Amino acid sequence: MSYTNKNIVENYSMLFEGLNSLTKIELIESLTKSLKREKTLKKDDFFKSFGAFGSEKSAEEIVEEIKSSRKFIKKEIKF
Repeated sequence: MSYTNKNIVENYSMLFEGLNSLTKIELIESLTKSLKREKTLKKDDFFKSFGAFGSEKSAEEIVEEIKSSRKFIKKEIKF
């Protein structure tokens, strides 16, 4: 754990000392749920990184569209 993270945890711990037991339990449940969501999101993001480009157009049509959208500016460079 980095120094910064350790400091953050210590500061939050001091804030939690004033909470009653029920509130602390709810906080633990909320943190647990966020950890589960985070794990699911990372897993989903990993699997979303695979796959093909989603389009109904053929590869040739996409290439032609890209090439036709290019704009070139002729500019004289003076030295």
